[in-house]
Amino acid sequence: MQRLQFHARSLLQGFQSHERVFSITVAVAIGVLAGFAAIAFQYMIFGLRGVFGMSQESAREGVQGAFWMLPEYTAELAGLAGLGIVLSPVIGGLIVGPLIHRFAPEARGHGVPEVMAAVLTKGGYIRPRVVAVKALASALTIGSGGSVGREGPIVQIGSTIGSTLGYLLRLPPRLMRIFVACGAAGGIAATFNAPIAGSLFAVEIILGDFGFVQLAPIVTSAVTATVISRGLVGNFAAFEVPPYELVNPFELLPYIGLGLACGCVAVVFIRLLDRMENLFDQRLRLHDALKPALGGLVIGLIGLFFHQIFGVGYEAVGAALQGNLPVLLLCALIFAKLIATTVTLASGGSGGIFAPSLFLGAMVGGLVGKAAGAILPGLTASSGAYSLVGMAAMVGATTHAPITAIMIIFELTNDYQIILPLMISTVISVLTASTLWRQSIYTHKLQRKGIEIDYGLEGNLLKNVRVRDMMRKEFEQVPQDLPFNFLVDQLLQTARSHLPVVDEQGKMNLSLLDAGGSVLMVSQFTLYGDSRKGNRPSYSRAAPPTQAKELYQELIEQLRLEGVTVEAGKFQATMKVALINDGPVTLIVDSNKQYY
Repeated sequence: MQRLQFHARSLLQGFQSHERVFSITVAVAIGVLAGFAAIAFQYMIFGLRGVFGMSQESAREGVQGAFWMLPEYTAELAGLAGLGIVLSPVIGGLIVGPLIHRFAPEARGHGVPEVMAAVLTKGGYIRPRVVAVKALASALTIGSGGSVGREGPIVQIGSTIGSTLGYLLRLPPRLMRIFVACGAAGGIAATFNAPIAGSLFAVEIILGDFGFVQLAPIVTSAVTATVISRGLVGNFAAFEVPPYELVNPFELLPYIGLGLACGCVAVVFIRLLDRMENLFDQRLRLHDALKPALGGLVIGLIGLFFHQIFGVGYEAVGAALQGNLPVLLLCALIFAKLIATTVTLASGGSGGIFAPSLFLGAMVGGLVGKAAGAILPGLTASSGAYSLVGMAAMVGATTHAPITAIMIIFELTNDYQIILPLMISTVISVLTASTLWRQSIYTHKLQRKGIEIDYGLEGNLLKNVRVRDMMRKEFEQVPQDLPFNFLVDQLLQTARSHLPVVDEQGKMNLSLLDAGGSVLMVSQFTLYGDSRKGNRPSYSRAAPPTQAKELYQELIEQLRLEGVTVEAGKFQATMKVALINDGPVTLIVDSNKQYY
């Protein structure tokens, strides 16, 4: 048995040596698994929507929310129809809260920032259990009426599949990150039947790198997942899109206005989500396992008046694309969806922001389209066309990923005529949103966790490294009475560029020797206690440390001339050594002394 395992490992290592072929092969496997996972996840949502009474079939049959199991006459006599609608999200939250809190806290929220954090700080490693917990928690949240999407969860599910395969194959972090992106691409591609958009999403958002080495396996995974989805579900678009045409070149002006509007609404979305998260995380004194139930109560109350906000909301998006929603309802749904989605996510529900962004974009686009039609009758397309373009503009503004947003709508329509409005509106919306608020909805959540996307991979890894882990505790020393010719020999033999000078007791002297450099002594004092609270003026002067007392008196006199009253009379004196080389100045803190 051990001999067989040894041969298997040898074959695997030999296969891994052909990195490109190996990467493509693993990408195919990830695409297959991600495709099946996306389909299974959708069926889970549909099934739970029926259980909670949130499906269209349940509505037609008179099923009302969580009280679908009661006899019809009981619900009518007790007046429980509306109560069932309110309690459905509450019951879902009561299940989701303990599930996430106990088994996988990283499954909370919309999922994509957690994947980005794993890529930036953990070498792409995601715990395998996230697949099951995220799928079940998100399906429960969406099925019970939570106002979130299924795209974020499938990104995290697919990424976890890629990470798990990489972990089982004992791959280095560089390949692990690529396979995480493969899983994300496969999940998006299978969900939207859009392999190009799935690939671009992975490289633009998850990796932020368009290199060919990364792109080849990602595209392979997206194509494979799309083939699986089309084979089992069919080659259907996510939305029924009406015919589109650019009626007049001047119609691009309303589309510019649409981009501005979507950019502003996207910033409101991001800021409102931040405020809601602060409210639930810091101000609300309630156990984390119970917070989703409280959020579900808010969702249920909103759903009593606007049932369109329940779940992913694609039915309302389809109605907006057909131009069937009145102006007042479009306005109301924008505010209702903003509150419902932010409450669902902030309270601890599990789901994505992609579908809510599409929903908001469709509503804003419908409003702009109806306004353009009223101002320029006969010179604009229908409001449904503006809703379609608004979907791309809103996704681009919230995620700061314009290429992905443009391509995903383009793949849904397969109509090249829409590309000009798509491009102009999406670019304007992203510019507007990034000007008003620097972070995207994904990177803002990373920033709350202390992860700066601008630092890149190396910067975020170094943030977790402490000085004590990197410092050398053993170093070569130079006694202060060492003859110069011996010093030259030691400098030539050592690999270090700096040698500390110590006295007879082995303590570091306030000087430094370096091959090819000169030494400058700097004595610096920092005032800690004075009448100006919080002010810590510093004073430095190049001088030998033996003149510290003179510098101290000089500083006191200078502060008195400035009208500063020294209360505690406490200073911290920092002796620094500045090494002047051909390059930059190197400051080394040598010792700290207190003066009273």
